[in-house]
Amino acid sequence: MQADELAYYPFISEASTHVENLGISLDSLLNSRAYRAARVRGIERVKEALEGEIRKPPVSGEAQILSELLSYPFARMLVACVDDQLFTRRYALAEAKAAYTLLRNENPAFLLKIGEDFGISADFKTSYFNMHFTDYIRFSNSLKDPAWKLTNRQFRAGEVKITREEFARLLEEAVREHIEQSFPIPEIPAEVTSFCAPYVAEIKDQFEIQKKKFGATDFGTVEPELFPPCISHALANAQGGVNLAHSMRFAMTSFLLSVGMSVDEILNLFNISPDFDAEKTLYQIEHIAGATGNVYKPPACDTMRTYGNCVGKDRLCEKINHPLAYYEKKIYLKNREREKEEEKETEKKKEAGKEEKKKSGKEKEKES
Repeated sequence: MQADELAYYPFISEASTHVENLGISLDSLLNSRAYRAARVRGIERVKEALEGEIRKPPVSGEAQILSELLSYPFARMLVACVDDQLFTRRYALAEAKAAYTLLRNENPAFLLKIGEDFGISADFKTSYFNMHFTDYIRFSNSLKDPAWKLTNRQFRAGEVKITREEFARLLEEAVREHIEQSFPIPEIPAEVTSFCAPYVAEIKDQFEIQKKKFGATDFGTVEPELFPPCISHALANAQGGVNLAHSMRFAMTSFLLSVGMSVDEILNLFNISPDFDAEKTLYQIEHIAGATGNVYKPPACDTMRTYGNCVGKDRLCEKINHPLAYYEKKIYLKNREREKEEEKETEKKKEAGKEEKKKSGKEKEKES
């Protein structure tokens, strides 16, 4: 690829090799006036990720191309120093979305080249792509629309038929996964930490503002079966018409808002309580959600115990200090189990394919 193309896709291996071959030292990237524009663009890149969209304007000229290329490793340094899993996911998603905006307009040969960098097995026919089902499953797994389910796709001889835009969308997922999994960086040089400290402090402050603005964290689809015992107990009581103590109502409401439930959904949970007052309850939920400018987070486990709200403690609770951490861990464990099952299913299909080939080969031998 040309340098200007690499500047748009700095996460691919060819771009990394190109930057390494430039022979620019870490000290120069951090301190040289020659790379000030790259540092400014790197900071801008991370701040744009906070807003959800990294803009990639046209680049031209050697200096501008170099700044765009170098801004990516500098942005990664900032993200690594922030050292926040949720922020890392936000950054990876923003980079991936920016890539998709460009990829959807690229030609098929270019898309296949990018796909190869992520180990994707695919080819292009007259007007569509054929993608190996294992790669398709891997990168479509997080997409919620039923249209992405393998059962709803044209599937033949281990290949899934998809459009160019769909292939670009799956590449977006590949980019997101690649960037997200490249963190955390094990050992960050002291000079990087020191240099980035002022910018990191500002980024963290802006991120806190963002979290308060939007309320819920990025847990995805709400999965009540994974809630911690204390919240499950409170929900069961609320839906059974049992009055909850004020402290438990607050804990449950703030938890449900944090994992992504809407104000209306939570209001419906309380509408069978004996003392239900729709107007009053709605005001309380909106207040916790941040209607007055302050978003309230659910209390930690120590606080739950203090108020007698720690109910049904299980083995995982012993290792957890916050209800949200419990929920996040449960999601992680569920996803890991699902991945194992998918790997087993993939192996079964591979074996079935081998058997089918053997059978087909024997039949051809008989015919000859």
